[in-house]
Amino acid sequence: MAVSSIASEMATESNGHVYKKVAWRLVPFLCLCYLAAYLDRVNVGFAKLQMLNDLSFSNTVYGLGAGIFFLGYVIFEVPSNILLHKVGAKLWIARIMVSWGLIGAAMAFVQTPTQFYVLRFLLGVAEAGFIPGVLLYLTYWFPAAWRGRIIALFLAAIPMSNIIGGPLSGWILKSFGGVAGLAGWQWLFIIETVPSIFLGIAILIFLDNRVEEAKWLTDDEKRIIHDDISHEAQQSEHVSVLDALKSARVWLLGVAYFCIASSIYIASFWMPTLIKQLGVSDPLHIGWLTTIPYSVAIIAMVLTNVSADRQRERRWHTAIPCLLTAVGLALCATPDYGLVIAMMALTLAAAGASAAQASFWSLPSSFLTGAAAAAGIALVNSLGNIAGMASTSLVGWLTDVTGSPSSSLYLFSGLLVAGALIVLRLPASVVNR
Repeated sequence: MAVSSIASEMATESNGHVYKKVAWRLVPFLCLCYLAAYLDRVNVGFAKLQMLNDLSFSNTVYGLGAGIFFLGYVIFEVPSNILLHKVGAKLWIARIMVSWGLIGAAMAFVQTPTQFYVLRFLLGVAEAGFIPGVLLYLTYWFPAAWRGRIIALFLAAIPMSNIIGGPLSGWILKSFGGVAGLAGWQWLFIIETVPSIFLGIAILIFLDNRVEEAKWLTDDEKRIIHDDISHEAQQSEHVSVLDALKSARVWLLGVAYFCIASSIYIASFWMPTLIKQLGVSDPLHIGWLTTIPYSVAIIAMVLTNVSADRQRERRWHTAIPCLLTAVGLALCATPDYGLVIAMMALTLAAAGASAAQASFWSLPSSFLTGAAAAAGIALVNSLGNIAGMASTSLVGWLTDVTGSPSSSLYLFSGLLVAGALIVLRLPASVVNR
């Protein structure tokens, strides 16, 4: 490593008080926004416990509807992130949150499979750009030495949404059925979309587009952040948006993220169903049981990424959790072990997938900056989120055909092994920052 790079890293670490101040200002709020986003995205997994019977939907209809969200998401992901880079994060993220909140609430009035498909597609269109947009936004404020743990804290909203959303969704389903003539699953969509709308409005007041606009930072603090990030930008590859979209390395990351994201969405969309198949019928009990895997997931993802930042090692910190998730999914495919062993398998799968996802997102920003980062991160996220449609649809179809999700769990377990191998093929000199 060059002497200038070592000196820069030492300076970055010595300025930890500045980045901790920024983290306390931005991360809890962004995490809360993502919690609301993810809750809106996956609460259909709990709604499924009632709405399939009420609307006479099959598992295939549910799987396609759950997955078609990602079609709209993928199509509009790259243009959305490029627009965010041009018009500013504050306005664009606020637009995203308010629009998805309104569409999410409309899900309560679905009556036919077509309506279900259309609204899930529009929800994907509305949310497109949020995750890569925030990941890009964080690169404006944190250098690489801090980025892994900051991304992990932000992405902790995924397991946190399940910890909060599981019991909340179970309680709504159990307590609100029949209120004002609406079913419990209808109230689920209405109640859980309200936070997104209010948070979207709050973004306009709370967020700053750039470091230079932050009145809560001193001039010296702004200079420290600007100097650290500018120094890194000079060492990064300077490529255009088009070059980023054509980069073989970016596409390889997209394929790897496809493998990782498949496990995230299988857990999010199908965990309530898997627990129900173990003999737990009460929605509230199912909700409480889902908190166990995701509580462990938060601890795993934070500890993994603190270690990755300190060791300046990204590949193995992503690959090993992928392999552990593969083991967990394979064990989930054999439910004869009973509830306790099955919950341990679900916990291993959820914790491994969450840790892998958080570590993974330090990789693209290690060699992309500016508009190229906006396009590249969005492309990787788009390719990965195709897994959302593929995994949920395939699990639903195979469950209807075979009467069990086991075959699909084995399939995606194998994909995670492939994802780990792809990540390990990336040059260590490029991504280990």
